[in-house]
Amino acid sequence: MRALAVAIAFSLSVPAAAASAVAPRRAVAPRRAAATPAPLAGRATAPAWAGFAGNAQHSALAPASPQPLKRIRWRAKVDLAPNLVGNQLLIHYGSPMITAHNTVVVPTRVSDAVGFRVVAYAGKSGAQRWSIATDYTAPTSSAFDWTPPLPATLTAGNSLAVAAAGGTVLMRTNADDPTSPLVRRAFYGLDGWRANKAQYNSAVQISTPLTAGADGSVYFGFAVAGTTPANLTGGIARIDAAGHGSWVSALDAAAVDPSGGDYAVVLNSAPALSPDGKTVYTAVVGPTSGTLVGVDAATLRPRYHAALTDPGSGQPALIFNSSSASPTIGPDGDVFYGVLENPFPYHNDRGWLLHFDATLTQAKIAGSFGWDNTVSVLPAKALPSYHGSSSYLLVSKYNNYFGIGSGDGHNEVAILDPGVSQPDPYVGFGAARTMAPVATILAPTQFPGAPDGAQYEWCINSAVVDPASGSVIANSEDGNVYRWDLKRHKIAERVRLNPPRSEAYTPTIIGPDGTTYAINDATLYAIGR
Repeated sequence: MRALAVAIAFSLSVPAAAASAVAPRRAVAPRRAAATPAPLAGRATAPAWAGFAGNAQHSALAPASPQPLKRIRWRAKVDLAPNLVGNQLLIHYGSPMITAHNTVVVPTRVSDAVGFRVVAYAGKSGAQRWSIATDYTAPTSSAFDWTPPLPATLTAGNSLAVAAAGGTVLMRTNADDPTSPLVRRAFYGLDGWRANKAQYNSAVQISTPLTAGADGSVYFGFAVAGTTPANLTGGIARIDAAGHGSWVSALDAAAVDPSGGDYAVVLNSAPALSPDGKTVYTAVVGPTSGTLVGVDAATLRPRYHAALTDPGSGQPALIFNSSSASPTIGPDGDVFYGVLENPFPYHNDRGWLLHFDATLTQAKIAGSFGWDNTVSVLPAKALPSYHGSSSYLLVSKYNNYFGIGSGDGHNEVAILDPGVSQPDPYVGFGAARTMAPVATILAPTQFPGAPDGAQYEWCINSAVVDPASGSVIANSEDGNVYRWDLKRHKIAERVRLNPPRSEAYTPTIIGPDGTTYAINDATLYAIGR
């Protein structure tokens, strides 16, 4: 089971994490690129599924109700040369993207030597429509165990943005059109990249999924290892719809003492935007501190920051680079972000879902699972049995890993009330109150050789939610994809995808025609009638 790999690798791969807030520094003006590329001429059609967790708030709300889960309609490899360690597939895969015209755009790993490409398929038939290669290379470090994904997203104008070498971004102007132009952009100026390709390509790498705002701007974290003519340090970048670039260092975004050492945007953590599009949230980690930050979406000037603290022990929360946890922004602007417990594993390797107001000045009720999970948003009216006062609920993985701490293997998905607390049932010492579950569903399949009730775990880092049908769709390491019917509180449908596989968590998606998409065993499955 995946949690066992986490426990084994933990002592080797977890950097130190958040400490108390440090007095903020003077805000530093973001750096801007000198080059001014021409605007893209993409079709102004908002995508059905833009990228990780669906939209810039990561709410994972379906654009249509799911078709009945009757059969696998088509499938496509997302990795042509999977690197297996025993029976474990230690890699994260980028989220597929779907245009309003039902083109499914899939980040695809070719091999260690060749790298990545993006392949587009017709959503109805699975026929390949186009493919483009990218010269992107994933970050390499001893601080993580799972290979990071290829970062990509669709913009509101239907352009594809995909990470490329040297911190640059390739843009296909119309993701539905295989003949549309492909242009390269650099947040520090394309002229600078052209003049110093080798230096930038060896030093600068995009290190998070890409997130697109409603105005067509693309945001991402980047890492720097070495010197560059632009004097880049790791941080947060923005490329607007006209191609103008800007960036702010991770250290400045976190408003910490510069003598405290190097700071970096957390690997794999997709930036998220506030509902009004004015603030970008992401997480920053340093040698002894981890910080949730909010920067101005237009200027990247630092606005808000909060220390990431374990709500049970009061110690700095741990940030694990093999996690893909990313902020989710609630409809009211509240910010939710998953971390790992400290000391590990006193909370059974569950971590915590930290919860803040929009200004990150008020810590609110935490959730009881979060280390590698991005919660989805469920309108409260979609759960008929709920009679509380919250306008929305959260869908969260809720594993209790067998053999980790007191974990019994009762792995669940939970619907949580962000406004109601209960004593946390898993905390090993100290005191913590966490969000009260209002509904849970136990994983269906017993793990072979484990005690009764120890199940295969849910294999999701973000679960798609359809409020209209009252459905949550999630795949499992048992090799199946399931539909949880919230109105009847039961697993209503399932489809067998492949034999069981221990692997990194992946998203589930629903397309504009109701097709369900799930990634298991290095394969994207399209499921429907």
